[in-house]
Amino acid sequence: MTFNATTVAAAAAHAAQTQLYANIDLTKLSWLEQMWAAWYIWIDNPIIATGLMSFLLHEFVYFGRSIPWIIIDAIPYFRRWKLQPNKVPTAQEQWECTKMVLFSHFTIELPAIWLFHPMAENFGMSTWQVPFPSWTTMLPQIAIFFVFEDMFHYFAHQALHTGPLYKHIHKIHHKYSAPFGLAAEYAHPAEVFILGTGTIAGPILYCWYTRNLHIFTVYIWITLRLFQAIDAHSGYDFPWSLQHIIPFWSGAEHHDFHHMAFTNNFSTSFRWCDRIFGTDDKYRDYRARISAQKAAMKNKSKSEREEAERNLIAEIEAEGLRAEAIAEGSTPAPKIVKVQ
Repeated sequence: MTFNATTVAAAAAHAAQTQLYANIDLTKLSWLEQMWAAWYIWIDNPIIATGLMSFLLHEFVYFGRSIPWIIIDAIPYFRRWKLQPNKVPTAQEQWECTKMVLFSHFTIELPAIWLFHPMAENFGMSTWQVPFPSWTTMLPQIAIFFVFEDMFHYFAHQALHTGPLYKHIHKIHHKYSAPFGLAAEYAHPAEVFILGTGTIAGPILYCWYTRNLHIFTVYIWITLRLFQAIDAHSGYDFPWSLQHIIPFWSGAEHHDFHHMAFTNNFSTSFRWCDRIFGTDDKYRDYRARISAQKAAMKNKSKSEREEAERNLIAEIEAEGLRAEAIAEGSTPAPKIVKVQ
């Protein structure tokens, strides 16, 4: 009897299917569930299959979501919705950011992603299993992960704004006072690890406590979390942006102020923690001044309104530079009142 490569591959696939899905009729599953099973049968090693799929998902979603913002930055028409319209990232800045992000992805996130699922599986997380959980099971879990991460990020982010933690770690992320989508994960590797803990600790703790979590749910959570982070750093506030639909959602308008002014708005997805702990006072004062300025200058020319906006942004940035200098323990920058 002779064997060729096709025969051996078919035999290996059959053995994998027999081992993983022996008691499951794959024909009765949804198309996505069948593709899920086919992936695990094809790779023929659940650990490698899960690790590879997890990392590829992260890269595909991160850069796939960033590309539309790169295109938008290149089209002048969209400047009307840019929060800091005079600061558009150059192609060189985008490329430098991309290199740093890829470095962090392969040195920090790849090992963390690869080690996440064996740890979570020890706590009872499902990976290769089908069918998937129902939406009534997954949606409350994802909501819990959002709330947990937001609270974790709030306190960890505040800590990164103090002394050596800021000077030697978080300062890299604040390189851009006007952030853009790709810069969401532009950060020191230590910061990627620290703040990334809030993203994966929620699912791990939930799995440890309930023994009821599928990695498919985690993938949905990671996808939504990446969308949130990239959009928050986009630098654009459209009339249809989510914060105009869900009032307690942070969005770009909330986080852009943090980069511009250095202080305030430490949370990620929601505005609750900043409001509860009073770390949005400067932000709310800034929004009030913006509204008052627009009302007072509604009959002025476009150039006069733009100059007034630039002056206000310059004033806030100057205050941010002084706050940053204090955090680093260096001499505060001189006060700037007006920019011509």
